[in-house]
Amino acid sequence: MLRIAVTGAVGRMGRTLIESIHAAEDLTLGAAVERPDCPLLGADAGEVAAVGRLDVPVITRLQEAINRFDVLVDFSVPLATLEKVDICAAAGKAIVIGTTGFDAAGLERINNAARKIPVLMSPNMSVGVNLVFRLLEIAAQALGDSADIEVIEAHHRNKIDAPSGTAVRMGEILARATGRNLPDVAVYGRQGITGVRDRKTIGFETIRAGDIVGDHTVMFATPGERIEITHRAHTRSNFAEGALRAARYLSTAKPGMHVMRDVLGL
Repeated sequence: MLRIAVTGAVGRMGRTLIESIHAAEDLTLGAAVERPDCPLLGADAGEVAAVGRLDVPVITRLQEAINRFDVLVDFSVPLATLEKVDICAAAGKAIVIGTTGFDAAGLERINNAARKIPVLMSPNMSVGVNLVFRLLEIAAQALGDSADIEVIEAHHRNKIDAPSGTAVRMGEILARATGRNLPDVAVYGRQGITGVRDRKTIGFETIRAGDIVGDHTVMFATPGERIEITHRAHTRSNFAEGALRAARYLSTAKPGMHVMRDVLGL
């Protein structure tokens, strides 16, 4: 049995991960970690996730459970994730990172940890989204500079970063496939008299509303036709299943930075 630790265990994503771990025949929950001010510290993680008692208490210090898990799955915030990365690197534990919004220093810290342990970082763990990444690469290479490219994303009202990490990754793929540098061509929203659109720009539009789990559309618009590649997430279970698929992959992987394309053989 592969032992999985989950951070943000009481949150929506954490509970979904615990449900998926409980349902899997080859996985077991080794640790459930939350922030120090969580009101459910000490509660049974299985009961919190409504899957039944698992005898795994919700704790705040990952070090307390360092010998009870093989892979950590982290969906939280950059500062908390970086703390967990350091702990895992010191203990030789693999980590799956679904957190987004890291700055350059944070990314360097993660890359340094990957010299010691297997690290998989992806802005989106969904198998479908990672297939879309490949489709975008193919479409962008085929269309080149003949199409105007726009990335439109929508998430729930509580998401704190914009554009989403998935949208940014899409922009990076599109820029690389068309020979551009994303920071030079990205346009984040438009207002006022913006002038004629530069064909080489890549536009980003962001929606934050209600309980939208996650929608992403990339539009390739040329004179006379429009191609749209869309992914819509209906529940968080697809992210959980993808993250656990990544954890299985990391359990036998060598130290280094890994991505979902490695997991999916793309």
